[in-house]
Amino acid sequence: MRSMVFLAAWALSFASLAQEDYIPDQERTPGAINPEITQENIAETVCMPGYTKTIRPPTSYTEKLKQRQMGELRLGRTSRDYREDHLVPLCVGGAPRDPRNLWPQPMTGRWSAAVKDQLEASVCRQVCRGDITLKEGQAIFLRLDWTKAYLWFFRLEPGAGLDCPGPRPACCSLSWACAIAS
Repeated sequence: MRSMVFLAAWALSFASLAQEDYIPDQERTPGAINPEITQENIAETVCMPGYTKTIRPPTSYTEKLKQRQMGELRLGRTSRDYREDHLVPLCVGGAPRDPRNLWPQPMTGRWSAAVKDQLEASVCRQVCRGDITLKEGQAIFLRLDWTKAYLWFFRLEPGAGLDCPGPRPACCSLSWACAIAS
């Protein structure tokens, strides 16, 4: 009887991991900021076309890290099913090589890498246009669940857990995002 209970609990723990692998493990991947990127230098750094290519870590580094993280997280799919992604994107000052900012993100599913890329592109454009600050852009990705920001940002779900009245996309100058970051 005990072994049945243990097996059921073990199976449920893996099922919950598999269901939420689109959200990085907060303990392992809380996000990390590149201290060299500031509001004052974004025009010469992250907002300069091609800049992120100059700081992106090589595939040899990210592939090795992805393999290690997949083993630690006991992800059941193959390496090709994931892309090592920056939780805080490079274009808003995410740390390029810090393992706390890199995680194996699923390539398929409702919350795939391509979906997060849409949010990243929109936030990065807003930072570079001056619609939101660098800190506000970073805070969007430092949330516990980036999918809620996606739903809110693209008006797919009112509020989506982000209590901020007013017009989008720069609602309240994204004060809700700053509150999260501080």
